[in-house]
Amino acid sequence: MSSLLRATLIALTLLTAAGCTSKPVLNTQHALAANEQVSEEKMKQSILTALDKRNWTVQRADPRLIQAQINVRNRYYAEIDIRYTGTSYAITYRDSQELGYKNGKIHRNYNRWVSMLDRDIMAGLRTSGAAQAGTAAQLFKETATSKQN
Repeated sequence: MSSLLRATLIALTLLTAAGCTSKPVLNTQHALAANEQVSEEKMKQSILTALDKRNWTVQRADPRLIQAQINVRNRYYAEIDIRYTGTSYAITYRDSQELGYKNGKIHRNYNRWVSMLDRDIMAGLRTSGAAQAGTAAQLFKETATSKQN
């Protein structure tokens, strides 16, 4: 086998391996610690805010279930379900187009989109929890001050 043919075959093999972008579908699930728990309404609002920030479109927003979709460059399309309570939430794959979903595997970009959404939901919940803690601390401080006067 000539060295040029061998180099070409090696290059094609490497390109094929690098082009494999299918990864197992990312489904996330988070249970909040007792001191992080929020109302269902605050959980819903954190999820909706994160969806909006990441350009997901809400298809349906029922109590304890939000269904959303993302359409990237009018070519790649994915749908998710987000089930939630005041103590937990879970993001699960529902459907997609042009992302090569097969046998529980999908294009890595879908996982990146879900991962970023998940991170933004958690950040929103932390901010919400910090705001609640700050409000409670402020209320305690005001109550203590008014009792002294």
